[in-house]
Amino acid sequence: MMDPDFTATSIARRVRAGTLTPVDAVDDALARIAARDPRLGAFVAVRGEQARAEAAAVSARPDLASLPLAGVPIAVKDNVPVAGHRLGNGSMASSAEPSEADHPVVARLRAAGAVVVGLTAVPELCVWAATDTPDAVTRNPWNPGITSGGSSGGSAVAVASGMVPAAHGADGMGSIRIPAAACGVFGIKPGRGVVPAELGVDSWFGMSENGPIATTVADAALLLSVMADRPDLADIEDPGRLRIAVSVRSPLPGVRVDPHWRAAAERAAAALGALGHHVATAPLPYPANPVPLLSRWTAGTAADAAGLDRALLQRRTRGHIAAGKVMRRWVNPAQVESVDRVLRRFFTDHDVVITPTLASVPIAAERWSDRSWLANLVANIRYAPFPSLWNFAGWPAASVPLGIHPETGTPLGVQIAAPPGGEARILAVAAQLESLLPWPRVAAV
Repeated sequence: MMDPDFTATSIARRVRAGTLTPVDAVDDALARIAARDPRLGAFVAVRGEQARAEAAAVSARPDLASLPLAGVPIAVKDNVPVAGHRLGNGSMASSAEPSEADHPVVARLRAAGAVVVGLTAVPELCVWAATDTPDAVTRNPWNPGITSGGSSGGSAVAVASGMVPAAHGADGMGSIRIPAAACGVFGIKPGRGVVPAELGVDSWFGMSENGPIATTVADAALLLSVMADRPDLADIEDPGRLRIAVSVRSPLPGVRVDPHWRAAAERAAAALGALGHHVATAPLPYPANPVPLLSRWTAGTAADAAGLDRALLQRRTRGHIAAGKVMRRWVNPAQVESVDRVLRRFFTDHDVVITPTLASVPIAAERWSDRSWLANLVANIRYAPFPSLWNFAGWPAASVPLGIHPETGTPLGVQIAAPPGGEARILAVAAQLESLLPWPRVAAV
């Protein structure tokens, strides 16, 4: 059942007011994890007594009454350092040594009063759009037979099943927006430089960003404001009358868009048009050549894997790395500049664009780690071709839940993107959709 008080904003407000203690908030989250996670596999580590001790320390802070995330239990994706814990990154090849210090984003969340209750599952090296390892499959709380998405699949499941009110995610090829859409929660990838990245060697040549996943736009805005050290982002304001483009065509020839995912984007556009925005169909100018994007994805993974024991890596990942070593020669900053120029011309006539987040129902929840690189590549591209443009360009984009697929009972979602600096505008439009077309905040698990 949905608990209206189990949101980051509500928990922090009650802790600041003295009507809820951080320890009680953390105990509640830990109890939810113990009851629900065995069926879903969202967490790779639960911090139990450590989280309780840290919650008690938050209670004793002299600035408790001013902390934006006072006592809020959160989950952190297992691809950034958390002091005292092994950084697994979904791989047996990762070092067993615990991290000595928190990632800057984790440090900011803790400084704001949040308590890390656990680390969430990712596919190996965060490469894939389904979250599984040879040992476990992270399952969608709406339909356990369907993937949670990836690579922030564990974080999305932890939020969508009501185990934590909000979580950290990271997005290199749609890795926040894909699982957010699959699991029916809100997730936003900020634009380049808004939040400290420091993901892997070079954040996949600048394509990867840290961001929040939450059940409400207000919660995501609050986390993003802390991650970015931008308190203003927590205040969602009326965006005024916007010029909204809607583009439902597939980014890739031969990839079909499910009519229900297409209809979700059209329904969102119609609702915003009825609110007074100017809405127009305007096909996005997707790049015709996929090589610049694929070369960054594969070569970025190859850079992250340098020094790892190849024998301990999964077969699909070895294939990805091999491709990256060949394709590294085609990574050129001028490619991003060219796409940026084309997109800026498109946005001279539009303020934001709405697309489907996914092209079809997410793929099956199974051990994709046992399958070939090509099988993973094709499956990922067919169902999730929409998000990666915004990683390549370094522009902000979010996924907003919008309805339920009538055939699978899993959520539908729409993507909102805007030019650099458009995070506040995206949040404002998402909040309007949340008000106009509210979604069920958590799955019934």
